[in-house]
Amino acid sequence: MSLTLNEAIQLAKLQSISSFKSKNMYLASYWDFRSFKASQLPGLRLNTTPFNYNRSVTPQYDSESGDFIFVPDERISSDIGLSVNQNITFTGGELSLSSNARRLENMRSENTSYTSVPISIRLSQPLTGYNKFKWESKLRPLEFEQAKKQFLAEMEALSQQTVRIFFNVVAAHIDLNIAETNLANADTLYNVGKGRFQIGTVTQDELLDLELSYLNAKMSRTQAEVTLKQTQNQLNSFLGFDKEIVITPLIPNTIPGLKINADRALDLAKENNPTILELEAKLIRANEDIARTRSTSGLSADLSANIGINKQADNISDLYTPPYGDDRGLGVTLNAPIIDWGTRRGKILMAKSNKQVAEAEVKQALIDFEQDIVMRILQFNLQEEQVDISAKADTVAQLGYNVTKQRFMIDKVDVIKLNAARNSLDNARRQYIVALSEFWRGYYSIRQITLYDFDRNESLIKSLDYLLEN
Repeated sequence: MSLTLNEAIQLAKLQSISSFKSKNMYLASYWDFRSFKASQLPGLRLNTTPFNYNRSVTPQYDSESGDFIFVPDERISSDIGLSVNQNITFTGGELSLSSNARRLENMRSENTSYTSVPISIRLSQPLTGYNKFKWESKLRPLEFEQAKKQFLAEMEALSQQTVRIFFNVVAAHIDLNIAETNLANADTLYNVGKGRFQIGTVTQDELLDLELSYLNAKMSRTQAEVTLKQTQNQLNSFLGFDKEIVITPLIPNTIPGLKINADRALDLAKENNPTILELEAKLIRANEDIARTRSTSGLSADLSANIGINKQADNISDLYTPPYGDDRGLGVTLNAPIIDWGTRRGKILMAKSNKQVAEAEVKQALIDFEQDIVMRILQFNLQEEQVDISAKADTVAQLGYNVTKQRFMIDKVDVIKLNAARNSLDNARRQYIVALSEFWRGYYSIRQITLYDFDRNESLIKSLDYLLEN
């Protein structure tokens, strides 16, 4: 089968192992974010203990003797409850609405009682310290956005890898064509040389050079055949094809005429590149670490409050009939270190130091990021000219070799000049393929860092839709 470069890239994105891994890593991030969004919604939970048997000996006060006596106790209990829980992102607390019922049977006295809390509203609220819900609400959407853009960047990295493997096959085909041409020419020239040696116009050392060239050409062709087979197998494996399929790469002789503005590319990279989000998340985690350290090592206060109704009855039929009793509670819990020998201060200073290091690393990373983008753009903008020059050099080398070969055939130039012309042609052909490969790798490199298609003038983020639909 024949493949263009664009077809090879599309196949790599559809069925290569690298693409499969990237898609599933992205989907894992997608479902993780979906789980986070779901955790912010009210959740209904069932809590039940269908059966619990307990046999023990408990002390009781005997008023007649004035002493404590030990009385055996044997009970069976069961309970069931429903609760609706809602995290409060702004304050870091939790609000719950619950209802439960309990049955208790005393097997010694054969007495059975029922208790219920038909409805109860409970609030658990940290009064000071670390609010994990607030930090999660900052980080989790940022991490998911980074995962989306990282997936797109990996797809463009996959395109660059496809270009490299694709042009390895192209170069191997050209090397084999060169080797076969060289062998045919060497054979012809060697036979011509033998005829001229008989009439004395070619010396013996020149004839030996022609014979050596012929033998070297045979070895080069054999090596070129092996190299072509290796690169074809690599391309088949990369694209997920069976080894029996023979792929013929079609050389993309036309390239898009693009001159990318470095400032615009830099703005797009800052807007779209996942590295920027990664650096932003790094600073948020550093600030979160300081807040967590202050909370866990200093004064902490927690408020818990509940209000509702309850009922106790001897019969289950009376469990949910008025009148009801009050079910109320209010509590504050304090936890404060008195003597910690400087542990808290040391932890906070360490967290602040880590934040300063993170800020310095982010600042340096941004500088390196911008410089790398500018250099890539400058290099890419030169690639189109390099391709044109290489194409012209290939044409000129071919014409030069044809002229030199004709002049050799009429005994106007010697073997040395002919071999030099042949080497120039081979090098020009290879340089043209290298220039093409470098252009396309540079093109997809720019797409990777900006997540923007400059040829179509549109963002690559739109291409995520097909994955979500499937």
